[in-house]
Amino acid sequence: MGPHPAVAAIRLAVRRVLHDVLTEHDTGDEPLVLVACSGGADSMALASALAFEARKLPVRAGGITVDHGLQHGSDTRADDVAGRMTALGLTPVEAVAVTVGREGGPEAAARDARYAALDAAAERHGAAAVLLGHTRDDQAETVLLGLARGSGIRSLSGMAAVSGAAGRYRRPFLQLDRQTVRKACVAQELAVWDDPHNSDPAYTRSRLRHEGLPALEKALGKGVVEALARTAQLSRDDADALDTWAADAETSVRDEAGALECAKLFGLPPAVRRRVLRRAVIAEGAPAGSLFARHIEEVDRLITGWRGQGAINLPGRVEARRQGGRLVIRQG
Repeated sequence: MGPHPAVAAIRLAVRRVLHDVLTEHDTGDEPLVLVACSGGADSMALASALAFEARKLPVRAGGITVDHGLQHGSDTRADDVAGRMTALGLTPVEAVAVTVGREGGPEAAARDARYAALDAAAERHGAAAVLLGHTRDDQAETVLLGLARGSGIRSLSGMAAVSGAAGRYRRPFLQLDRQTVRKACVAQELAVWDDPHNSDPAYTRSRLRHEGLPALEKALGKGVVEALARTAQLSRDDADALDTWAADAETSVRDEAGALECAKLFGLPPAVRRRVLRRAVIAEGAPAGSLFARHIEEVDRLITGWRGQGAINLPGRVEARRQGGRLVIRQG
C-alpha cells in the first residue's frame, strides 16, 4: 500500500523542486538543499519530504532553524527542532540565533532577521537552494495583506515559487493547502510545535488567519483561498510584464547625460512610469522594503501635477526634485 495521499502530495511537490534544482545546477557535484524549519506543521512536513526524496536523488539535504529569541525557552526549542531534523537524516543541521530589531513592526523585523540568517547560512554551507514551507493559505493571506495596504499589483502577486538571489528560495507547497500539510504530519506521526504568535491577535497576520479569512468564507462561500491564490499568479504575470516594459522604457526617457526627462516620463502609461520612478529611486539608495506606493505617488506628482513644489524626501535619505525639466534623484 502506498503512502497517505497527503504524504504523497507533499513528496511530489518537493520532488519537482529538487529536479528543478538538479537541472539548474548541473555541475557534476551533489547540490546541497536546505530546509528552513521552525518546527511547525508546514516546515516539519517539508523537512520530512526533503529527507525522503533526497535519498533517491543525487542531492544532499540539510536544515536550518532560526531562534528569534522572542519567547522564553526559544533556544531550547530551536535545539529540539534541530534534533528532529537530524533524526530525519538531514545533514548539516544548524540552529541559528538572531536579534530581532524594531524597524517596520515586529512581524517585518522578525522576517528580515530570519531571511538574513537564512542567507548567511546558505552562503556558509554553499547551498544551492533553501526550501520554505509557505502554503496556499499563506499565499491567500499575503494577497489580502497587500490589498489592505493598497500597494499595487506587485503586492497582490504574493510570494513567488522561486525568489531571492539566484533563485535561492523555493516554495514547494504554494499549490497545497494547510490542511493537506497537517494531514501529512499526522499520517507520519511527526511531532510539531504550534507557535503561539500564530494565534496571537496582536499580530496582523494572525487576526487575518483566524478572523478575516473565515469571515470572508462565511460571506462568500468556500473557495476564497483558492481564488486569492489564483489572483496572486495572475497578478504576478501582469507585474512581470509591466516590469519588463519599464526596464525597456527607462533608457528612452533619459537624455544623453542620463538624466530623467519629465516630458518623456509624462508620455508613458502611469503603471510603466511609476515603475521607472521606483527603479530610479532604488538605484539611488532607497531601501526597496521601505519604499511604499505613497512615496512613488509623491514623486509621480512632480511629473503629472507640477505646481512648483519642493523636493520629496524618501526613505534612505534619498531626495527627488524637478529641476529644469529634469527629474533629479539623489541621496542627500
